Amino acid sequence: MRQEEKNAVRIGLIVNPIAGLGGRVGLKGTDGPGIVADALARGAAPQAGTRARRALQRVADRLPGAKIALAPGALGADVAEGLNLDIDIRPMPLTGSARDTRAAVAQMADCDLIVFAGGDGTARDVCADIAPNQAILGIPCGVKMHSGVFAISPEAAGALIADIVAAPDRISWTDDAEVMDIDEAALRAGHIAPKLYGHARVPILRNRMQASKGGPRVDWGTALSAAATQIVAEMAPGTLYVIGPGTSAGAVMRAAGHAPTILGTDAMRDGAVVGRDLDATELIALAGQGPVRIILGVTGQQGFLIGRGNQQIGPDTLRRAGKDGLIVLASEDKLARLAQPILWVDSGEPDLDAELSGYLRVRTGRGRETMMRLSAG
Repeated sequence: MRQEEKNAVRIGLIVNPIAGLGGRVGLKGTDGPGIVADALARGAAPQAGTRARRALQRVADRLPGAKIALAPGALGADVAEGLNLDIDIRPMPLTGSARDTRAAVAQMADCDLIVFAGGDGTARDVCADIAPNQAILGIPCGVKMHSGVFAISPEAAGALIADIVAAPDRISWTDDAEVMDIDEAALRAGHIAPKLYGHARVPILRNRMQASKGGPRVDWGTALSAAATQIVAEMAPGTLYVIGPGTSAGAVMRAAGHAPTILGTDAMRDGAVVGRDLDATELIALAGQGPVRIILGVTGQQGFLIGRGNQQIGPDTLRRAGKDGLIVLASEDKLARLAQPILWVDSGEPDLDAELSGYLRVRTGRGRETMMRLSAG
């Protein structure tokens, strides 16, 4: 079969090289003037290119020689260097701004599917200029990914791209995927202000695509509060307890008599708060050589435990805690409303994700637990 026939579905890929840059340094995103410079000054390392290459590597492994249109330089071509793919680079001037994403979309008007590596802000920029008949697929690289257009992981995105190219007739599609974004300035001030920006056409595959994130609950109930109180009572002396973002994990701080940083990561030891709104480097420094436990909530409807909004809890901290050091807190209602009965991990390091995968207990009340499967997707 000729290559042109194998690639009847035309694929384009765009990378937002700064997507997710602020995650591990606690900036909760990269939107806004000066945020990129601030993130770099804090020691942030770019993640999007590496994650996009992981997706393309999966395509190259599955379909050697597959044809993919790429934006130039860091917007795409750089991440595909050396891979066994038929690369079509679309020339365009680069400005280093969000305008580059929109310009790249215009250069890929002939593509059936535009794949982008980024977060919700990138999804907005892509959707602003796609043609009515074009579909999109997100490689998850941002800090906040509330939209329903992202694959579970870079590898899931790559596998899905390969499936679409190899057997397009077997793929189902929906035009109703929500494109959401949050005002990052309000987010950094502690206010969640999500907004629906539109809908997009995306592939449907339950074990490879994430759902849109459910909104915050009015109340997580007395059962969750009781579970948090029990967790505090069980805290071991000398252990660093990392408290992840969200109201569920924050319930543990409240049970200990402290106000949590709802959208940031705090830390406690021996009942006292030893750090607030910490980044990845600060967490490792606080941990020292002592034991570490990590208290996490679950993102509503999506089911992510690690890798969505809590990138401050980086691979080094996760390895220190290990799977047995994860303490998960969620209401039974939230677990029942998950798009799939699975929790997801996307730490940025596939080997670590595999180590953490398996079954774990989720605290849902005092003396109440639910077994859930944790998967790397």
